[in-house]
Amino acid sequence: MRKSSVVLILMVIFVCFASFAEGKTYEIAVVPKDATIGWFKRMEVGVKQYAKETGMHAYMKGPSKTDASAQAEVIEDLISAGVDALCVVPIDPVALEPVLEKAMKKGIVVITHEGSTQKNTMYDIEAFDNKEYGAFIMDNLAKAMNYEGKYVTMVGFVTNASHMEWAQGGIARQKEKYPKMQLITADQYVEIQDDPNITYQKAKELFKKYPDLKGIMGTSGHAAPNSAKAIEELGLKGKAFTCGTGLPSQVRTYIKDGTIQYATLWDPADAGYVMCVLAKKILDKQPITNGINLGRKGYEKMILKGNLLIGSGWITLDKNNIDDFDF
Repeated sequence: MRKSSVVLILMVIFVCFASFAEGKTYEIAVVPKDATIGWFKRMEVGVKQYAKETGMHAYMKGPSKTDASAQAEVIEDLISAGVDALCVVPIDPVALEPVLEKAMKKGIVVITHEGSTQKNTMYDIEAFDNKEYGAFIMDNLAKAMNYEGKYVTMVGFVTNASHMEWAQGGIARQKEKYPKMQLITADQYVEIQDDPNITYQKAKELFKKYPDLKGIMGTSGHAAPNSAKAIEELGLKGKAFTCGTGLPSQVRTYIKDGTIQYATLWDPADAGYVMCVLAKKILDKQPITNGINLGRKGYEKMILKGNLLIGSGWITLDKNNIDDFDF
């Protein structure tokens, strides 16, 4: 066979292989903390949108309650199923280290979100700088409290890295800028187990335990709306205040009636979408560099610090814009 013919055949094989590789459909599983709650149902919207736009087999599968052991079991099942990538929102990063290590050893791409302390992950996506976000929540709470009075913070779990960083960022901002505010250190990180009913009960208990409690800084999406519910039922509207993360649908009524003056969040749908984008880039062996664009507002120019990818995706909700959001 002539040399030119061999070269031509090799070129055809290469082109066909490259086309196949480019068109490969990956299986990308997104594992939330709890697949049944509103925050992660909204995240699933972004995952489904990504799947529809790209043709990738991207989907969400999570536990039916916020439980670290149950989340680990879901991940074990997905490893056994041979997924190409896992995108995980960890309940307890430490508890997930063994199972995520197992996944990575099997060659599965692992991405996390809200897991800045996770060791067994290739990259952790944060919608923003966590300390800055916590400081921003505190700025809003301080304004609502007229910059004075006692307060506590609420976290989903003390093991949740992002919630703790937000709370610590808020406390640091208070100490730096608002000397007339006072943290109740005995209950500085109130753990609400990411449960709306537990949040509501704990808020009522706190107001009874500390009659001079004036503010609750929320990190978990359940904290602000369910603290607001307690404030209204205890007749403390205008005397006690809460600010924090919350879906528009959960805080709308309280913002409109003034019980919550400000709420903050990032769109979970965007977070689900960009996790899938990043997973595919890694599977395609594309370089992950500072300034990478993951294709959603707030994620167009990500800051890379170690294995953290940090965006600028937070949103502030108030009376002026709450009806602009339909989720």
